[in-house]
Amino acid sequence: MRLVILDNYDLASEWAAKYICNRIIQFKPGQDRYFTLGLPTGSTPLGCYKKLIEYHKNGDLSFKYVKTFNMDEYVGLPRNHPESYHSYMWNNFFKHIDIDPNNAHILDGNAADLQAECDAFERKIKEAGGIDLFVGGIGPDGHIAFNEPGSSLVSRTRLKTLAMDTILANAKYFDGDLSKVPTMALTVGVGTVMDAREVMILITGAHKAFALYKAIEEGVNHMWTVSAFQQHPRTIFVCDEDATLELRVKTVKYFKGLMHVHNKLVDPLYSMKEGN
Repeated sequence: MRLVILDNYDLASEWAAKYICNRIIQFKPGQDRYFTLGLPTGSTPLGCYKKLIEYHKNGDLSFKYVKTFNMDEYVGLPRNHPESYHSYMWNNFFKHIDIDPNNAHILDGNAADLQAECDAFERKIKEAGGIDLFVGGIGPDGHIAFNEPGSSLVSRTRLKTLAMDTILANAKYFDGDLSKVPTMALTVGVGTVMDAREVMILITGAHKAFALYKAIEEGVNHMWTVSAFQQHPRTIFVCDEDATLELRVKTVKYFKGLMHVHNKLVDPLYSMKEGN
């Protein structure tokens, strides 16, 4: 497990975007060799997406041979609703890059058979060869995707009822009207994300500080599902200073010290063309 601490949200977003960019470039994707990327929604990854779009428009990065799988989608919300995750991904990312729409996979929350939709999603991931890098964000209660507190840490893609804390947190996207907020969603499972060859979790803001503490300083606990990634062989937590407020001073110093070592070896903030 690695914890990367940047001074602020913008730098954390840039670091994450360059890490993703480097991974894709180093993979050397092609017609018979697609890079497979798991993606989140929410406010946290927006800065990362903006930087990835910038790299694409500058000619540094292509998504022509990239396949993506999103973490989740609301149930019952029309696909063209401005708050659906289909709309989020297309408006904030996909329409600005050169990805083939057939390679951008998002769960269908309006499928006639929701369980069959979830099973098909798992099958598509396997057919793509698994996820090379799964990027995720978390809620203040430590949930990843919609794996709410109490979710099985070996869970697969499935239908989930959303916790009241999640509904309250999402109300800001629905004019503060709780009656408009979906109460169910389709989500990848913790086990689905754990199967990825590499996981990068973005955690920013003081309101996520206690969740970060639970994620890395205490044990694995199904009430804080993000803690499961302590056991993944290649997990990177990327955070800003505000998110470290609940961590022990020695924890912060330890991981900041490691950053200097890593930076000499492979620093995503170095020029992508010169240093990688």
